[in-house]
Amino acid sequence: MSDFSGFMHGVNLGGWLSQCVHTDEHYDTFITEKDIAVIKSWGLDHVRIPVDYELVEDKEGNYKESGFKYIEKAVMWCRQNGLNMILDLHKTYGYSFDPGYKEEGFFDSAKYQERFYKLWEQFASRFGSNGDMLAFELLNEVTSKDYCDKWNEVADICIKRIRKICPDIKILVGGYWNNSVEAVPDLALPQDENIIYNFHCYEPLIFTHQGAPWVAGMDTSFRMKLNSPYSYYEEMTIKNISQDCAKYEGFNPDSTPDISYFENLFKEAIEIAAERNTCLYCGEFGVIDRASPEETLEWYKLICATFDKYGIGRACWSYKKMDFGISDSRMDSVRKGIIEVL
Repeated sequence: MSDFSGFMHGVNLGGWLSQCVHTDEHYDTFITEKDIAVIKSWGLDHVRIPVDYELVEDKEGNYKESGFKYIEKAVMWCRQNGLNMILDLHKTYGYSFDPGYKEEGFFDSAKYQERFYKLWEQFASRFGSNGDMLAFELLNEVTSKDYCDKWNEVADICIKRIRKICPDIKILVGGYWNNSVEAVPDLALPQDENIIYNFHCYEPLIFTHQGAPWVAGMDTSFRMKLNSPYSYYEEMTIKNISQDCAKYEGFNPDSTPDISYFENLFKEAIEIAAERNTCLYCGEFGVIDRASPEETLEWYKLICATFDKYGIGRACWSYKKMDFGISDSRMDSVRKGIIEVL
């Protein structure tokens, strides 16, 4: 498995051009060039920038030049500060990972899919000449496994259309279950050597999302420590999330998570990427602000040690606010330690 050179140590700019109030006032103030300079001073090599279709399209699909200018500005800032950049389409018309946005129909609508392809052709035409420092991420977090075959088909068509404009730019593709690492084996074979397999990791979810009000069934007052035994992880997962606990199988119920937890979790994806001669990239990982900063740092140490051991590029979630911000004042005591392992 090869390295994703130039995209090994990064951070997300979540909440700037995505998952936000889409107004110029917000765009102009949430992130500025000063923030890009700060990220560069941390020694990171790239940023992942999520964008919603509302930034650049109205509901009818007409393009908004003002929105494209913000992406253009981001590319310019990154280039001037010596950072690489991933342009991530976080929401497309008819689909969002968050059901709260009520975007529906994308996987069943050829019309919506064509709109998606054309938007990516716009991105490719406008920004593809920056392939020395820019990569494209087709779509954030496909949810249901039922979408697997259709998503592979849509991604294949989209890549082919981008390739007519940008033959060599890096393109990231993730799978179902919100870009779960477990979905990597079901991704289509890479079309060429510039396709990157992308996943997200917030495991163990009961730790990284403790108390999260958007997790169905979660007790918002629930808190736990990272070094809790696996038996407790399983018990609390069943109580607060009611999801499959297979991620804890094979571990001594009395032991606590260490690097072997993430090695076991990533094992098959690492093998698949090696077999298919592509890179693995973790586009999101982080810990909610309900956990203590000290516990958050210890989690970062474990997962990043695994990334380092297997040459996996990554971008943590997130630079600022969004319930995960590492630049937030509450993280002052541990930020240096987190940056050192990122």
